Amino acid sequence: MHSNKGIFCISLDFELHWGCFETNRLQTAAEQTYFVNTRATIPKMLQIFQEYHLHVTWATVGMLFLQNELEWHQQLPSLLPSYTNNAVNAYHWIQKNGFVQQDGRFHFAPNIIQQIQATPHQEIGTHTYSHYYCLEDGQTANQFAADLQKAIDIGKAAGVSIRSLVFPRNQINPYYLPICKQLGITAVRSNPQQWFWKANNKAPLIQKIARTADAYLPIGNQLVTIAALRQKTYPLQLPASRLYRPWQPQQSIGNYLKMQRILTEMTHAAEQGKYYHLWWHPHNFGKHPHACLNELKQIAIHYSMLKEKYGFQSLNMGEITQAIQNG
Repeated sequence: MHSNKGIFCISLDFELHWGCFETNRLQTAAEQTYFVNTRATIPKMLQIFQEYHLHVTWATVGMLFLQNELEWHQQLPSLLPSYTNNAVNAYHWIQKNGFVQQDGRFHFAPNIIQQIQATPHQEIGTHTYSHYYCLEDGQTANQFAADLQKAIDIGKAAGVSIRSLVFPRNQINPYYLPICKQLGITAVRSNPQQWFWKANNKAPLIQKIARTADAYLPIGNQLVTIAALRQKTYPLQLPASRLYRPWQPQQSIGNYLKMQRILTEMTHAAEQGKYYHLWWHPHNFGKHPHACLNELKQIAIHYSMLKEKYGFQSLNMGEITQAIQNG
């Protein structure tokens, strides 16, 4: 990592249905097509990442490593979350609804994980084992530790050494960071350093409005100095900068403003030697995959230009952490 060069980091919250069961019940053709499209789109994302030398962290829900329903029942963590609200509990959802499709295509993806492993410069991190909510009422630190341990063990069995973590719903619980460190996690993605991204499980309306507006208009400054990443405590907290919001039909102005916001921020980071961290969920491409892939290619081409002109570096979360550890 060249200290005078800007850094471009991409992290993806890879979860399929485990991150959406509260709102997507898989009961309609459209709900199921959303994830069929997602699965078909991920190899195309990987092609773009490989072609443009983009280094990406895939924060993967541990259950996606599993092969089938039988293995899911065999691989339960030693403690399950005791959320007060059962609607956010993956185990409760499966108990109530089952896996819907016999082939488990919405809940298991070992073949996709193998494709990610086979693509250069892709890091497989964790999004916890069960899409665990760290700020929900009722759950405990010991339950979180059991969940994270299971995610790490499942990864290890697949040949993946998990070092980077993204908290589901960006629910960062500072009391759980020592647990992360103890289990070998060296970096976590933290929230953008803006008041409207403060971690909580129920964001006030004003925060939600500000987050949405900031995607299109310059409300907050998302750039971070590289020196600010060199913290003395681990796991390192690598702040997100911008959520890529998927392309929307009949919103040409909104799509344009969103992309200009991202490309302009990337340019400023490259020019000023700062850090810029873009993130999204692969399933965000599920409704309009072709248009979203076109936007991703625009981002990739822009990165390639900035790399050529300013030495802008694409590094995944693990590579940033290793470079900081090596001084």
